Amino acid sequence: MLELRDVTKIYNPGTVTEQRLFQDFSLTVEEGQFVAIVGSNGSGKTSLLNIICGSIPIEGGDVLVDGKSIAKLKDFRRYANMGRVYQNPSAGTCPNLTMLENLSLADNKGKPFHLGRAVDRRRIDGYREQLRSLGLGLEEKLNVKMGALSGGQRQAVALLMATMTPLRFLILDEHTAALDPKTAEIIMVLTDKVVREKKLTAVMVTHNLRYAVEYGDRILMMNQGKVVLDRAGAEKQATSMDNILSMFNKISMECGS
Repeated sequence: MLELRDVTKIYNPGTVTEQRLFQDFSLTVEEGQFVAIVGSNGSGKTSLLNIICGSIPIEGGDVLVDGKSIAKLKDFRRYANMGRVYQNPSAGTCPNLTMLENLSLADNKGKPFHLGRAVDRRRIDGYREQLRSLGLGLEEKLNVKMGALSGGQRQAVALLMATMTPLRFLILDEHTAALDPKTAEIIMVLTDKVVREKKLTAVMVTHNLRYAVEYGDRILMMNQGKVVLDRAGAEKQATSMDNILSMFNKISMECGS
């Protein structure tokens, strides 16, 4: 279980541009939940992910996993149990290395570094099999540099890399926003498949309201650092696109955006 307890987040504290985004903010994500988070720009969605991952500090409160605080853990320590896929298809991968080299790096996440070969040739067949499961023909492009792949192909590989080693939490930071509609659909189907097959707890920020309605088993809408809608299970499944769109538009008009 992942928990944010009474979190306070202030940007530029003590300056004329000080912004208090979160004040005593609390959120619990149960084991195995797939949570979709929507909201307008500045609502706190990405900041929430950054707080979970330890990318930004907090001024108060706590972040806990199974009741144990991780608030003082550096981000690279948290990534032992977390995988993250970013909005930019180039992030999370090394464009000047081949796909094989990228996969090898991801495969060695958390392991001690020793002098030796960067690529374990005994693992290549396994990489090829995992790529084949994506259904994009990438298994034949192991020696192609990541920078030469399309955005959708890179995002599919980034998703695979983020979940290669055993982990519990998958953080999805608008990971389809930079893709064309057809490719975005493919990545969302792959995401749903990975989350279900690996039994991960997933938190996804998205601007695509339809994805938030169709995927996952819980939906949150945020506004100005607060959760203004929280539906899970049957209630979430009964939530329609029109319902979410109406509420989103109402909040946007109230905020003048």
